[in-house]
Amino acid sequence: MAGSSAIYLAALLSLASVGPVVAQSTAAPAVVQSQILTIDTERLFADSLFGKFTARDYESKGASLAAENRQIEAELTEEERLLTEQRATMDPAEFRLMADAFDAKVQAVRRTQELKTRDLTQDLEERRVIFLNAAGPILEDIMKQSGAAVILEQRTVFLSATAIDITSSAIAWIDAVLGEGPANKN
Repeated sequence: MAGSSAIYLAALLSLASVGPVVAQSTAAPAVVQSQILTIDTERLFADSLFGKFTARDYESKGASLAAENRQIEAELTEEERLLTEQRATMDPAEFRLMADAFDAKVQAVRRTQELKTRDLTQDLEERRVIFLNAAGPILEDIMKQSGAAVILEQRTVFLSATAIDITSSAIAWIDAVLGEGPANKN
């Protein structure tokens, strides 16, 4: 395995030694000319209009959910306080029934709110997938125009020339095509 890794590394280095050259185009951002390109997909998403729109939407929905959670917590705290006050004047069996019902209510509310949080997180992940699927053809175009054979995730590359990083130009291309997203197109 070590021998095949060395061969792979040597092949990558020989391809990289071709040396990136920037091509100029008036219609689109400059495209690096290299057999190997790198991209930071986290930054691609986060810095794109689509990613920024998604982040604002996610933060807004998260803030609404947090406010809802605080409101529910305040209501449950008050309900618990009233139940505790009534305890002294109630039959213990009756109190136990009310306390158990309150506990069941709290557990149901907790499950509901946790589900809302999971749904929100899942929605964010689904939007990332939608983004990457929509970005795929754009990245293929960049790859073709640059003469690249491969685009590697920047975080998986041990060492590379910064000139082969296409993240910024890819963001510009994707913003021009996708804007804030398929349903939010400018």
